Amino acid sequence: MAPARASGPERSAAQTLADVAIAARDAERNLRTRTPASPLTHSTVLSRRYGCEVLLKCEHLLPTGSFKFRGGYTKLSGLSPEDRRRGVVAASTGNHGLALATAGRELGVPVTVHAPASASRAKLDAMAAQGATLVLHAGDPLTAELAARAAAVRDGLCYVSPYNDLDVIAGQGSLAVELLDQAERLDAVVVSVGGGGLLTGVGAVLAAQRPAVELIGAWPANAVSLLRSMEAGHAVAVDEGPTLSDATAGGVEPGAVTVGLAAALSPTCVEVAEARIAAGMRLLAEHEHWIVEGAAGLALAGLEACAGRLTGQTVAVVVCGRNITLDRFLGAIAAAD
Repeated sequence: MAPARASGPERSAAQTLADVAIAARDAERNLRTRTPASPLTHSTVLSRRYGCEVLLKCEHLLPTGSFKFRGGYTKLSGLSPEDRRRGVVAASTGNHGLALATAGRELGVPVTVHAPASASRAKLDAMAAQGATLVLHAGDPLTAELAARAAAVRDGLCYVSPYNDLDVIAGQGSLAVELLDQAERLDAVVVSVGGGGLLTGVGAVLAAQRPAVELIGAWPANAVSLLRSMEAGHAVAVDEGPTLSDATAGGVEPGAVTVGLAAALSPTCVEVAEARIAAGMRLLAEHEHWIVEGAAGLALAGLEACAGRLTGQTVAVVVCGRNITLDRFLGAIAAAD
């Protein structure tokens, strides 16, 4: 699989996005050797509720229970034999690290994950169970990211960012390659947004293959680091609050490629209150009978925020993950209106 070309001053965001779209097609073919495409299902109840045809892209049914498996497997399977032998370093609050740990176990790649000590104990235990070495840090997710990158440089190892890596972005973009093959008609795609790997991967493929499809990005109102960075034109520090969508929380590291790529895509951006995230989780449980994490509820809430102008259109909502403890899930949906 050919890697996405590195971005630099001589390459525009449009050129880099075009390279990512090509690499995403390669990533999709590579992933088919490991796992079937995630299902795309039509929701009759949600379609009636929102007045548009609602398609649900079931990324929570992928290995490790999240779309992050795409980027992790893509990155590790493309490493040189020497990099595979030496291993990789990553930073994660859960899903990215679990994807790398699982792919690393299968491909024989040692994985070290730096994580905030405040991360979900269940997610940390899942990473460790797959053989990852954990290094915990006081502070927020960005603190763990910066420490992980520094450790990789110090030890001469490959650092695998959850979003600031074009090969990982291309892996996430394989979702859109599948989606365009599965959906006969498509007018918009809604994704939850953290560091922007999913947003830019999916957006790159849509821009290359179906530019008329609207890209909608949903942020928790409590965690908008990438959105504010897009507005500023560079990574900025944002004082984030707690969010049910913990998979999309955390700052953006300086120089992150996703800032410029996301801005170039000009997605429709919505900020979602915590109550609406919980309501999205509850709706998916009530009508589709799925236990999903906050980031998946966030994506459905993103559709809700835009539904008034999407009447009669066909909209795909990316149900991005299911990795949440039962107690936290039950608490969230019990409080939902």
